[in-house]
Amino acid sequence: MTTPAAGTVTMYSTTWCGYCRRLKSQMDAEGVSYVEVDIEDDADSAAFVASVNDGNQTVPTVVFPDGSALTNPSLAEVSRRLGRLSA
Repeated sequence: MTTPAAGTVTMYSTTWCGYCRRLKSQMDAEGVSYVEVDIEDDADSAAFVASVNDGNQTVPTVVFPDGSALTNPSLAEVSRRLGRLSA
């Protein structure tokens, strides 16, 4: 796993995941910068996702600049973690 740059996130996803598509479109609309990694194309990423999700390859898994991760977060949770919204 590579820690994302300040103000951005890394989103682990798959092409068929509806929750991933929804979060991507919401982040695009709000101008949230992200790097997307398809876990079906990268075994190391799939293993990382499983390691933070009790052995499950649950997507979307979003990693923040501080190294923390959230599984299937809302846009509000992503924005709050990035300091774009107040708590």
